[in-house]
Amino acid sequence: MPEPLVQTVELTKRYGPLAALDGCSLAVSPGEIFGLLGPNGAGKTTLIRLLLGFLRPTSGSAKIANLDCVQQSVAVRRLVSYLPAEAQLFGNLQGREVLQFFARLRPGGDFSKSLKLAERLELDLRRRVAFMSTGMRQKLALAATMAAEAQLYILDEPTANLDPTVRSTVLALTQEARTAGRTVLFSSHVMSEVEEVCDRVAILRAGKIVHAQTLAELRIQHRIMAQLTGPFVEAPAELRSQIAIKHRENGAVTFETAAAPPPVLGWLATLPLADMRIEPVGLRSVYDRFHGGSA
Repeated sequence: MPEPLVQTVELTKRYGPLAALDGCSLAVSPGEIFGLLGPNGAGKTTLIRLLLGFLRPTSGSAKIANLDCVQQSVAVRRLVSYLPAEAQLFGNLQGREVLQFFARLRPGGDFSKSLKLAERLELDLRRRVAFMSTGMRQKLALAATMAAEAQLYILDEPTANLDPTVRSTVLALTQEARTAGRTVLFSSHVMSEVEEVCDRVAILRAGKIVHAQTLAELRIQHRIMAQLTGPFVEAPAELRSQIAIKHRENGAVTFETAAAPPPVLGWLATLPLADMRIEPVGLRSVYDRFHGGSA
C-alpha cells in the first residue's frame, strides 16, 4: 500500500464538553477520491479546518504528505487547493479579475487553465461578483480552486446551488483530477454524487467516524425482494454467510447479499417465486443505518 497522503490519528477537537470531532482516524491514499458524509454538525468541516491548520486539535494528530498540519501548516497549505462550503469572493471585481488574482497569488498558478474551466462551467466572467447569482459565484470559486496545481483538492459541497448539467461537469472535473494523479477529499450531502465519483467513503456522526467503506464493495451488494407461493428454502451452506435476511413475513422475503450473482440466482430458481425484484443496496441505505432518514 502507498504511504497515505492524508492521515489522522485519534484527531479530536473539543469546545468545553462538546466534541466537534472525536477520535477521528483515517488514511487517504494518493490518487484517491475520498468522500465525507454526514449531516450538518457531524464534524466534516471541523475535520477539514484541522487538516488545513485553521484550528488546533485538542488531541491527536493530522498529517498531509507527512507534514504536520499544526507545526507545518503553511507548507501543508501550499500542497492543498481548498473550496470552502461558502466561498467569499471580491464583490467589486469581475470574474476574470478574480481568477487572475488567484492565479497570481499561488506559485505555479495557471490563469489560462482557470479560464478554460470557467468556460466548461458555462460562466460569464465579464460580470462583477456582486452581481452574480449564488450559482455563478460557486462556479467561479470552483474554477479558481481546480485550476491550482495542487496535490490535494479539498472540496466542501462543491455542487451546491448548481443545476444538474453543471453538477455533472463538476463530477467529471473531479474524476479528471484523480486521473491526473491528484487526491480529492470530497464532502457532500448528495448521496448519488458521492456514490458516482468516490473510491471510499467515511460516514461521520456526532464527531465520530461510524462507518468506512470502499464503493467497489458497495456496488456488488444487492437487495432482493421476493414474494413466495410456497415454503421458503434456506440458502445452500456456501451462501449463508453472504446472505442476510432483513424481513420475512407472509411469503414476503427481503434479504441482502454480496455474493456473486450466478450462485444466488441458482438458489432463487429453486424457490416458489410469484414475484421478485433485485436492486443495488446503495449508499443511502448504508447512510440511513446511522442517520435514519436525515440524508
